[in-house]
Amino acid sequence: MAASGSSPPAPGTRGTAAQLKAAHVAVATPAERFRDEILRALEAFRQQGLARPDAVRALFPRTVLPEETYEDLIAALVSGAHVLFFGPSGAGKTSLAKDLWNLFPKGVWAVDGCPVLDHPLSVVDPTVAAQFPCCPICERRFAPDGDATRFDPATVDPAKVPATYVVLREGFGYARLQGSSEVFPDHLTGNINLRKLEEVGDPMSPLVLEPGKLLQANRGFLLVDEIGKLPLGTQNVLLQALQEGTVTPSKSRESFPGLFVAVCTSNLSDLDNINDPLSDRLTSLHVGYNERHADNRRIVALGKSHDPIEYVPEVLTDAGVRVIEAWRLRMSEDNPDIGEVGSNRTLLDVAARTAAIGVLAGHAVPTSADLRAGLLHAMRGRIRARSGDSFRQNEKRVADFIAQYLDPSLKRSAGVYWCRFFRSVLRENAADAQALVGEGRRLKDDGQLRAQAATDASIFPKFRMFSQYVTERERPATKVPPLDVAANVFGILEEYSLFTCKDEDDDDAPL
Repeated sequence: MAASGSSPPAPGTRGTAAQLKAAHVAVATPAERFRDEILRALEAFRQQGLARPDAVRALFPRTVLPEETYEDLIAALVSGAHVLFFGPSGAGKTSLAKDLWNLFPKGVWAVDGCPVLDHPLSVVDPTVAAQFPCCPICERRFAPDGDATRFDPATVDPAKVPATYVVLREGFGYARLQGSSEVFPDHLTGNINLRKLEEVGDPMSPLVLEPGKLLQANRGFLLVDEIGKLPLGTQNVLLQALQEGTVTPSKSRESFPGLFVAVCTSNLSDLDNINDPLSDRLTSLHVGYNERHADNRRIVALGKSHDPIEYVPEVLTDAGVRVIEAWRLRMSEDNPDIGEVGSNRTLLDVAARTAAIGVLAGHAVPTSADLRAGLLHAMRGRIRARSGDSFRQNEKRVADFIAQYLDPSLKRSAGVYWCRFFRSVLRENAADAQALVGEGRRLKDDGQLRAQAATDASIFPKFRMFSQYVTERERPATKVPPLDVAANVFGILEEYSLFTCKDEDDDDAPL
């Protein structure tokens, strides 16, 4: 039996409330457990040598957000607050909430068979019960003759209260709710289970209740997506749980425990629909699009790692990101028809659509023309179609935008790519650069010459350096020979960079 501060027991470990009391097992709120886990994880990262910003960022491996957003979030959670992420659609709010659930400590001691995971000590210890009352079902279960009015934790035999160490999961310590106008209060509180009603016979008995989302989240974590879309009556049910830590089903005479950490999300357009008392119970944190180009590139890289796509040259991937960043700077996030055209989902779509169009066109490696088509396909696909006329107008807006900003983006991306190679590999040797360009121009359109170079390491030595750089930097998961991949990249650089390297070729400079 694990005591407070020791290693947790294995899932499924059984015991009794008497053993938990003897081992001095701690009883804590979900917010307190979450705080302790965050502090423990941060300390572990520091022990690994990570600086504070890197340690905080490491808590959220699936999201890329500004450092100040992470710091604000950590401060709120360590203080015990519930949080509301608000911002434009596709900025990463739900992904961030899922990262929090992954971080949340999931092992708890629970009364064996309790539908809301009562802590065993809440049944037998008056001090614990005063802070964490057990549910009406456990009261009847451990009261003399099943009479809840006679339930007294001081008189319950701890040796007769079975305990199990469980891992929180969907429906048991974790619940997710998708906001909509059709989510009614009983979705949160619960419904009558007809089979149990036949057994018990009393429709007002808590024994016939099928726990709703708030009861399923007890002692754990509640995720509410698009909270502003919930009807006001449903919001009020959530408000009771956040205020009192209890939930009172509409058809029940008694209240159930509903203690959890709530993480909610909302798009900008729905913020006014959140009632003031509920909003006051949530710490609001803005989750917007990243302004740093490097962060947006990391989002695309994470997307590839989770959902691998065909190879797309880095220059094209980078240019696609820059076009979306330019869109964000110049278009309103609040426009409901085109608000998601610049979302993180579009960032991921661009690379995937470019790869797909390249495959369909029969290109061994995608081209700048494939990127142009991929951008149009991905951005057009994020337009909200309210009517045929409005869609066509917005489609033209997207097409005109790509026509204006793609070439400057490709020039910027090609310039940065060439400069990194010129400085890191060629050491700014202009003669070597000139020799490489000459070799590249001979090779880029001559497949037979590239095949000869692949078997004869003595020819085209400068271009071979470039090919090695491309292969090591991009690691293309493709069957195309490395010299062919490098020739494709060289062709893009030749078209857009002019093989010049200027001081203003800054990776994060706005377009």
